[in-house]
Parts: sequence; structure tokens; C-alpha cells
Amino acid sequence: MKKDDLKPTKVDGATDAMRPGLSRRSLFMAAGAAGVAAAATPLVSTPAGAQSTDWKQSGNNNHVIKLQESASFPDGEVGMDFFGHCALKITSPGGATVLFDPWRDDPSGAWGLWFKYKFPETRVDITMSTHTHFDHDAIDRPNSTMVLDRMVGTFEFADLKITGFADKHACVAPGWYPWTNALKEFGAEACPPNNVGHMDMVTYVVETGGIRTLIWGDNRHNPADGFWEAIGRVDVLTLPVDGSQHILSYDQANAIVERIKPKVVIPTHYLGETSTYTLSTLTPADEWVKSQKSHKTLEGPSMKLAAADVAGMDKEFMYFGHHAHKE
Repeated sequence: MKKDDLKPTKVDGATDAMRPGLSRRSLFMAAGAAGVAAAATPLVSTPAGAQSTDWKQSGNNNHVIKLQESASFPDGEVGMDFFGHCALKITSPGGATVLFDPWRDDPSGAWGLWFKYKFPETRVDITMSTHTHFDHDAIDRPNSTMVLDRMVGTFEFADLKITGFADKHACVAPGWYPWTNALKEFGAEACPPNNVGHMDMVTYVVETGGIRTLIWGDNRHNPADGFWEAIGRVDVLTLPVDGSQHILSYDQANAIVERIKPKVVIPTHYLGETSTYTLSTLTPADEWVKSQKSHKTLEGPSMKLAAADVAGMDKEFMYFGHHAHKE
């Protein structure tokens, strides 16, 4: 048979007959004989798998139902539990719990190994994330009844009120390691207004027990004037500062503290020996903390704050250091 004699064959899906002497079955047999392996390869059966593993979490929502049915809540202290990096759990006087920014290693492997173990599957009522970077978005790890990922607006539950403010991630690395330059290598813009989506940010103000806590996340140091007006009074401020000045420089962070004038400052996003490897390029926050007028290195990964005590403080730096919960 010459190449010029070959003509396309029309297949009628409604009938097995195609032309005299040729059927779909014989066509496939011919294809297999001609070496078209894909036509003859059997399908391999693989088990279906869900993308999320949340359905496997232990526990249930009994605690949330109990809080939901409560008509009143007691006055009392606000609990703060540190899980390393930027992961902070707040417990209201009434017992409602919210965890911010659980971490994980970069699943692509591009940013190296940061953490020494998987984020613990701690039980909380609410899990929240400030942005989609790997070191803030392991929202599947906590055993959480609710997940409010990058929430903007106001959410109220039990004796908690949480307000999210949309802004932007710090987009120019101020320290020795210019990590933000990597975005240019990937052909993406880091800075607004045309920044890629993963450089969007949400900061949160948490109100409970008479204390207003601002979760800064990795927000830029210079948001618009409307941002400062919107957040209102801040009693406790978390700020991402380490010795390498990875997110904020010392000067930028100090300027934020002077503008907000919080009662308490909690450093985050630094190298803690319990949870974080030096491959992260982060270093401890000791130098920045010790340069402050008033500071205290805590003796463990937990503390409790009473509104009456906090009211009498003035930019008191409370540093978890190398302490972090592992469960």
C-alpha cells in the first residue's frame, strides 16, 4: 500500500459497522498489531483519595456546641500559647480557642527544610491563617472545628471577636538575605498593586477578656493611613522580627511599636531551637528584644494576661525564646 492510497476512516459511534470488512473491533486489533501500545494498555485501578484529611481528625464539635449554648461568659485571664515561628493560640476567659498561622515545610522543596517536625495536631475551636506562605498555612494540621482562612471582616463567637484587615505582605527583604528577589526569578511581582496573590495579607485584631491583640503576620511596615485608623487600640502586638531581619528590620519594627503604642509586644517569626532549623536562614530575636527598654524572656511556651495588669504596662516585650509547644 502506498502512502498516497491512505484515506481517513470515518467512525460511526452508533453502529459497529464502518465499511465492508472493517469494524471498530478490527480497527483496535489492527492498531495493536501496528504497535500503538496505548490502545492496548489496560487501565490500572487506583483507590480514590480525598485531598483533605480533616475528616480523619479526632474529637468532635461538642465544645463548640457548649460555647454556642452559653448565655454568659466569665471575666478572667487570656491565655497565650506559642507553637514556634508565628503560631500562637489564644484562649478566651470562657475557654474558646483560636490558633493563628500553623506552619509546615514548603511542599515544593524550593525553600528548603525549615521545621524539625510536623505541626502538632493540637485541638482548637478555630484555626486562622494570615496568608498562603508555607510557614503560615498548615491549616489542615490542627484538630479544628472551624477554619477561617484569610478572613476579612468580623467574626464573633462565644467571648471572642475577631476582625480581619486586608493588606499586603512585606515585599522588600530588609535583611542580609534578599529572599523577595526570588519572585523576580519566577517572573512575578512582589509589591503592590500588581503583586501575586500569595503576597496578600490579612492581619487580625482579637478582642477577648478586655484585651485587644493584633496579629501582624508578615504584613508590610507601611500600610496606608486607613489601616492604622481601622485597627484601633492595641494592647498586645505580635511582630515578625529576627536577627536576620527577614521580614521587618529593627528600625521598621520599632517605628510600628512607636506608632501603635501597645502595652505588650510578642516577637514572632524567629529561629527557635525547639522547632526551627538554621536552614530557614532565620536567627533568634534576642538582639532586638534586649535592645528594648523593658523586656522579659518567658520561662515556657505559655502565659496568661489579665486586662488590669496589661493596662499598667508600656511596650513590655514578652519573648518566648526557644520555648514552643510540641503537642
